[in-house]
Amino acid sequence: MTRIREVVQQALATGYLTVEAENQLRHLLTTRYDLEDFNAFMALQEAAMNGKVKQESREQCSI
Repeated sequence: MTRIREVVQQALATGYLTVEAENQLRHLLTTRYDLEDFNAFMALQEAAMNGKVKQESREQCSI
């Protein structure tokens, strides 16, 4: 099973969060997760706010 930190690591490595990954995160956040996953998600949020990770879903809205 995929973990939150794995999805986050991929997004941080590529600088891009796909719609598919975003949906996967939404699902994973409804399940039990540990502190490491929570911290990874918070790091992703910060990276997105700082412009280090772009979100595909936001790009689609601006078209």
